[in-house]
Amino acid sequence: MSPPEDLLRQLTPQVLGAVVRRYGHFDSAEDAVQEALLAAAMQWPEQGVPADPKAWLITVAARRLTDQLRSDSARQRREDSVAAMSPAEQYAEPVAEDDTLTLLLLCCHPALSAPSQVALTLRAVGGLGTKEIARAFLVPESTMAQRISRAKSAIKAAGARFEPPPEQERGQRLVAVLHVLYLIFNEGYTASSGPQLQRTDLTGEAIRLTRELHRLLPKDGEVTGLLALMLLTDSRRAARTRPDGGLVPLDEQDRTLWNRPLIEEGVALITEALTGSALGPYQVQAAISAVHAEAVRAQDTDWPQILALYRLLERMAPNPVVTLNLAVALAMVDGPRAGLDLLAGLNSDRRTAAHHRLAAVRAHLLELAGEHADAREAYLLAASRTTSGPEQRYLAERAARLATRTP
Repeated sequence: MSPPEDLLRQLTPQVLGAVVRRYGHFDSAEDAVQEALLAAAMQWPEQGVPADPKAWLITVAARRLTDQLRSDSARQRREDSVAAMSPAEQYAEPVAEDDTLTLLLLCCHPALSAPSQVALTLRAVGGLGTKEIARAFLVPESTMAQRISRAKSAIKAAGARFEPPPEQERGQRLVAVLHVLYLIFNEGYTASSGPQLQRTDLTGEAIRLTRELHRLLPKDGEVTGLLALMLLTDSRRAARTRPDGGLVPLDEQDRTLWNRPLIEEGVALITEALTGSALGPYQVQAAISAVHAEAVRAQDTDWPQILALYRLLERMAPNPVVTLNLAVALAMVDGPRAGLDLLAGLNSDRRTAAHHRLAAVRAHLLELAGEHADAREAYLLAASRTTSGPEQRYLAERAARLATRTP
C-alpha cells in the first residue's frame, strides 16, 4: 500500500465522522467522502499530499455534499440552511474527535446482516471503494453496490443516529464489531472461493482496523485477544503456500518462514490480556495459536495444552468449527479413533453436515488411523464440496497419494 493510500485509509473514519456529525446524513455523507477519497487518490500522487490532508478531505467532501443538498428541492429548510454555509465556515476549527469507534458500532448495527456489516465496515471505516470490496469477495461491483446501498438504507430506516449506542447495547454491539473484523480476516486468510488461498488486502485491512480498535480500547481483553489472534495466525502466511500457490498444511510448514516479530507481538498481547482481563473466546483462540507458534517443530507441539484450551473454548462458545478443531486435538492426544468418534456427532448438524471442512477433517483422521480407502473417499468428497481452488488441489493430491496405498 502506497503512503498516500495508507494515509487515506487512516483518515477515512475521521473525515466521515466530521461530515456526518455536521450534516446528520450518514448515507449521503458516506458517498461524499468516497468522492473525496477518489479525488485525493487521483490528485495527490501528482500534486503532492496537502499540508493538512484531513482538512482537505473534509472540505472536498463537504462541497460534494452541499452541492447534493442544494440540488435537492425536497430537503427541509434546516438542511438548506446548513448547505448554504461554506466549508470554511463549517470547519473553521480543527476537528479533534476520533469517530472510528462510533463508525464501527454504527456499521455493525443489529439491523444489518453480517455480509452487509462487513461491506459497510470496509467502505465507511476502511475507506475501500466498492470495486475493491467486490473484487475481494468475488462478486460483481453492481452486486456489492446494491449491498452497501441497502445497508445504508437499513441504518436510516432503523433510525440510527451518529452517536455511541446506549450503554446497555454497547457490549453487544462491540461483540458484533469484533465478529465482523474476524470474518474479514478469515476470508482473507483462507478465501472461501477463487484461485488464491489468501487475500492479503483483506487480512491487512482486518489487522489495521483491529489495531485501531485496540488503540481506542486498549484495556478490553477481547479486543486485545482478537488482535493477538490475527497477528499469530498471519505470522504463518509465508509458509502456507508453495511457489505454485499450493496449500501447505500446518504440520508440513517450514517454520523458519514464520514471521517472528509478529509472533513476539502476538504472544506479548495475549499474555497481557490473559493476566489483566476477563477471559473470552478470542483470547482462548489466541492462546491456542501462541502454543502452536512456540513449537519449533510440528512434533514439539504441546497437544495436551491445546486440547485443554479447545475444551475450554467449547464450553465458552460452542459451535461446529470449534468441535472440528477439538476433534483434531483429541486425535493427537488420544488417537485418531477418539477424534473420529467426536466427529460423528456433527453428521446431523445442518451447519456442517454438507461442509467440506467436516469431510476434510474426517479424511485426515482416517488417514492417521491407517484407513486409507475411506480416507481417500473422504478427501475426494471434501474436494468436490469446496469452492477454493487451492483447497481443491490439496485435497485431490491427498486422495491421489492414498490411491497408491489402497489395496
